[in-house]
Amino acid sequence: MRLAREGVPFVVGATVLGAGLLTAGAIFGGWWWLGAVLSLPIALWVPWFFRDPVRRGPRGSRLVLAPADGRVVSVTSVEEPDFVIGTATRVSVFMNVLNVHVNRYPASGLVAYREYRPGAFLNATRDKASEKNERMSLGIRTDQGPVLVRQIAGLIARRIVTDAQVGDRALQGERLGMIRFGSRVDTFLPLGARIAVSVGAQTRAGVTTIAEWPT
Repeated sequence: MRLAREGVPFVVGATVLGAGLLTAGAIFGGWWWLGAVLSLPIALWVPWFFRDPVRRGPRGSRLVLAPADGRVVSVTSVEEPDFVIGTATRVSVFMNVLNVHVNRYPASGLVAYREYRPGAFLNATRDKASEKNERMSLGIRTDQGPVLVRQIAGLIARRIVTDAQVGDRALQGERLGMIRFGSRVDTFLPLGARIAVSVGAQTRAGVTTIAEWPT
């Protein structure tokens, strides 16, 4: 299983903790054994959380792919003044702690906008999270139009990782970054894009088509 590089310290820490408790249990017994048993699910879950599977899916300039694994919690029209500039359709995908948390570019193009904003840590399923929570926004200029991807911290997440800088080339389906421990990713598209998912749909980053550009 391939791991996201951000997860290596956490996997090492969980492994060392589990091994230490097992050793203490073997030497001292008693409550140390209980600690060792309780640490086992954590030691197994941490590498699972930071998995970074290879993703192969549809590709093409007419497609907009899901940037995150999870469940679509909102598809709505909003005003987007930062990059799309005007009314946009926002597709929001919520990631729970069992989802893959590596985020991927929904489309190919030039990274032309990047902005980090500190904020609150509201429940990421709430509509206000897109504007109130800690977030990182990336604007991609594609051949079809502007695409804004917003990584949003949730109740548990406190660390947004974004690889791209302004001027970088975005490649559809490739890694964009990740958010640690549960959160949400919004995609903002001009109104001309045809949305291909609805609320409740399950998505896979770099695989699920969430919208198509008109021909």
